[in-house]
Amino acid sequence: MKFKADEIASVIQKEIEDFRGSIETSEVGRVLEVGDGIARVYGLQSAMAGEMVEFQNGVRGLVFNLEENSVGVILLGDFLEIKEGDEVRTLGTLLSVPVGDALIGRVVNPLGEPQDGKGPIVTDESRPVEHQAVGVAGRQPVKQPLQTGIKAVDSMTPIGRGQRELIIGDRKTGKTAVALDTIINQKGQDVICIYVGCGQRASTMAGIVEALEANGAMDYTIVVNSSASDPAPLQYIAPYAGAAMAEHFMYQGKHTLVVYDDLTKQAQAYRQLSLLMRRPPGREAYPGDVFYCHSRLL
Repeated sequence: MKFKADEIASVIQKEIEDFRGSIETSEVGRVLEVGDGIARVYGLQSAMAGEMVEFQNGVRGLVFNLEENSVGVILLGDFLEIKEGDEVRTLGTLLSVPVGDALIGRVVNPLGEPQDGKGPIVTDESRPVEHQAVGVAGRQPVKQPLQTGIKAVDSMTPIGRGQRELIIGDRKTGKTAVALDTIINQKGQDVICIYVGCGQRASTMAGIVEALEANGAMDYTIVVNSSASDPAPLQYIAPYAGAAMAEHFMYQGKHTLVVYDDLTKQAQAYRQLSLLMRRPPGREAYPGDVFYCHSRLL
C-alpha cells in the first residue's frame, strides 16, 4: 500500500486550518472544614458570590460568603462524603435549574432532579436561579382575576393575575388547603401551577401530590419538593428554583401560579446557614438581610 504524500499534506494542512485552540482554566482550592451543609474553602481568590463550585466527589456547592482568606460554600448535596483537604474547583457559572414543558407533571428537588421515579427529565433549557426581575414600569397592570374557587375569597378579596398574596394564620388553620384548592381550580384555565414545598414533612408532601393527582391537577403542575429531611441549603434555594421555572413560562407569554409553602421554613433554613457562616445575627437570631431574602424572591 503506497501513501500519496500530497494527499497526506493536504489533510494535515486542513487539520491545521480548522484547529481551534481553547484553554480551559479553573481555580482549585482546598477544604479547610466541612459540616452541617457548609464548607470553608481556602485558595479560591477569584470566586464570585453566587458562583458554583464542584468538589472532587462530584457534589456541587454555591459560594455564599466571601471572606479575607477563605470562602464559605453551602453544599447542594451529600456533605458527608466531603472531608478536609479535598479539592474544590470553580465552575464560572451561576446556579441554574432545568426548565421547560418536560417538568410539567413531575416532582423534582430544587436542583431540578426527579423524585417521582418516572425516569429522567429530558430538557436542554435551563435558567439561572438568581435573575433580574422586570421593573415595575415594564409590567402589565393587574386586570385579570385569578379564581381560587373559594367563594368568600373571590367575592370579597379577589386575587388578580400578576399580584402577590400572603396566606397567614396559625398552624392547622388550612393555609395549605387554600393554596391546593386554588391550584385545583386552575383546571382548564390555561395556568401552569408550581407548588414549592419548603421544609414540609415528607408524608405531607406525598399527601399533597396524591391530592393533586386525584383531582387531575398534575397535568399542569410542577411540584418542587425540599422536605424537612433535606439539608438547609436545598430548603433555602427551593423558592428561587420554583420562581425560575415559572419565569420561563411567563416569558413565553403563559400564565403561571407559584405557591411557596412555606416561607417561614425557608427563613429558618437561611438563618441556620447564616449562623453557621458566622454572619451577625439580628432579632430572633435571623440575619439582618432576611427581609431582602424574601423581597427579592417576591
